[in-house]
Amino acid sequence: MSQITARLPDELVALLDNAAVELHRTPAEVVRQAIEYFLEDFQDISLAIQTLREPADPVLEWEQAKRNLLN
Repeated sequence: MSQITARLPDELVALLDNAAVELHRTPAEVVRQAIEYFLEDFQDISLAIQTLREPADPVLEWEQAKRNLLN
């Protein structure tokens, strides 16, 4: 496992320490999980943006899409 170093504002470190205590985890575990969640969301958002930029995909009008979903 690799190790990285990051500089954080004191206020953020205090919030991290408080969260770690409440979660019964180490600050490193909280940071690792937060990064994992962020990267999962980032990958999902990146895929969505890539899909939206595909020029061959048809564009649906909102009202038609809503009717299709509700029927």
